[in-house]
Amino acid sequence: MSDSNIGGEASILEERRRKLEELREANIAYVNNFIPSKKAKDLHDLHGHLSKEELEEKKITNLSIAGRIVLKRVMGNASFVTVRDGSGDIQAYISKNNIDPELYKNFKSWDLGDIIGISGNLFKTKTEELTIEAHAITLITKSLRPMPEKHKGLADIEIKYRQRYLDLMSNPESQEVFRKRSQIVSSIRSSMLEDGFLEVETPMMHSIPGGAVAKPFITQHNALDRELFLRIAPELHLKRLLVGGFEKVFEINRSFRNEGLSTRHNPEFTMLEFYAAFATFDGTINFTKNIIQSASVAIGNNDEIEWDGDKIDLSNFSIKTLNNLVLEHNSELGIEDLTNLDKLRSYSKSLKVPLKESWGPGKVLLEIFEKSVEINLIQPTFVTEYPVEVSPLSRRNNDNPSIADRFELFIGGKEIANGFCELNDPDDQAERFQEQVKAKADGDDEAMGFDEDYITALEHGMPPAVGVGVGIDRLVMMLTNQSSIRDVILFPQLKS
Repeated sequence: MSDSNIGGEASILEERRRKLEELREANIAYVNNFIPSKKAKDLHDLHGHLSKEELEEKKITNLSIAGRIVLKRVMGNASFVTVRDGSGDIQAYISKNNIDPELYKNFKSWDLGDIIGISGNLFKTKTEELTIEAHAITLITKSLRPMPEKHKGLADIEIKYRQRYLDLMSNPESQEVFRKRSQIVSSIRSSMLEDGFLEVETPMMHSIPGGAVAKPFITQHNALDRELFLRIAPELHLKRLLVGGFEKVFEINRSFRNEGLSTRHNPEFTMLEFYAAFATFDGTINFTKNIIQSASVAIGNNDEIEWDGDKIDLSNFSIKTLNNLVLEHNSELGIEDLTNLDKLRSYSKSLKVPLKESWGPGKVLLEIFEKSVEINLIQPTFVTEYPVEVSPLSRRNNDNPSIADRFELFIGGKEIANGFCELNDPDDQAERFQEQVKAKADGDDEAMGFDEDYITALEHGMPPAVGVGVGIDRLVMMLTNQSSIRDVILFPQLKS
């Protein structure tokens, strides 16, 4: 911000504070007894279609509305203002012939951004614009700082995210994204409840980081004098509930991963995780697809949507194996190379993929997939048959124990969901945990710890089950055509 802008804003602040002091002296600052009877959107929906004459015949009187002044045109003895409430905008006509002349004089000094109350009758102007003819007006809240300029909006993207209230105040489009986010979450919850799932809440602070491969945030519990970890996933607690006898559970949860910031990643994010005992792998893929399609319909989308310039057909989901996709996008590799560690390491170097010495062929193959395949998966694609090495909580496939019964859903080149048949063999799970512990000792700070109580729970017997995690933030990005995760999180994490 330039010095001239800073000086200009300081001058505006000083002038508005002077006005506020006058309101304080008159004991009318920060009014809290004005109760609006209508919302702008309701008035437009109910009466916007009527002609000027039809509206006059209906004689809609004694309504009241409250909102922020976003546009003001003063024309001597009469003025027009546009007021924005939580539902939208509506115009008001204010004349000194209809209200107290002294109040009208004061109104002329009210500022853009002030929150006001208006009571009066509904009519249409000569240009057929729905308007409230004010018979009474009240200054409810004095705005001390100016709104962002109407035409420039929030040119500074940093201010947009750091002061989200300014973005929402000035950009109805941003408000609409977050309204749709709420509708998407409501649709997901409805889909789960209608299918018989029980919504539950599990701890956000864990004694052992687990449930996913990620670096945790560490905090300190002073009374217990011990470290705790913000959850990276609720998985292990949700599966404990399967052991306890709840057969279908879900949680729309906040999780935390101590990773970098990007257009795809925020360290605090929202997930849907659900687990169903005795479910089938194929049936769960279909259910996941249905959840996404229903959420899209809930916000008024058609089968074909646009995301980051790509046309995406949500009526058509394909299923492909990870091996076949790697071969399809890497002609230099043959099927026999996909389990050859030396060949995979050599090929990874040509892709400039950084490797760690401790990684086996499954992990290196996954890195090749992420580097060369993911970005090309524009149309909805369920990728299956992941290596067990990179699936520490997944059940082994009956026919090929080197792969897991696991899928990931990619749309627009981004991962949207991850699901698998759950590993319920306590001995196998203990071995996988030990491998994670070894990886952590070898320097992998994303590896899981050994959760002894979870092994004990499995020893009591967990039914066969399928579990899925869906990234809510990315799903909202896709369904609302947003390029950055910061545009679908009200208060994203930002650099200092």
